[in-house]
Amino acid sequence: MSDYSDINCPVSATLRLIGGKYKALILWHLMRETLRHGEIQRLIPQATPKMLTQQLRELEKDGLLNRTVYPVVPPKVEYSLTELGKSLEPILIAMYDWGADYMKSNDIEICCSMNR
Repeated sequence: MSDYSDINCPVSATLRLIGGKYKALILWHLMRETLRHGEIQRLIPQATPKMLTQQLRELEKDGLLNRTVYPVVPPKVEYSLTELGKSLEPILIAMYDWGADYMKSNDIEICCSMNR
């Protein structure tokens, strides 16, 4: 896990781990299944491959996801949640539900790859 000695607030700690541009979306999709980089890219098309790779590396470094490399040609890499990553599920569901309620109350259409 990264050095977060400057954090002194629980909300800051949570946001530091999942507050990246696409981190919550990545975690959401990995809640249900193990995915390869290309599959995640298709689910989050607005993320550039470079940004997606950066976010995946940060999530791995922070202990939220596993990166499994298979010794085949071409290389096969899969991503899955660690137990720590899985523990975020209630938080992500609460964020989804709150956002969905907010969008509905403001007549904003929900049209993303996240399903509940």
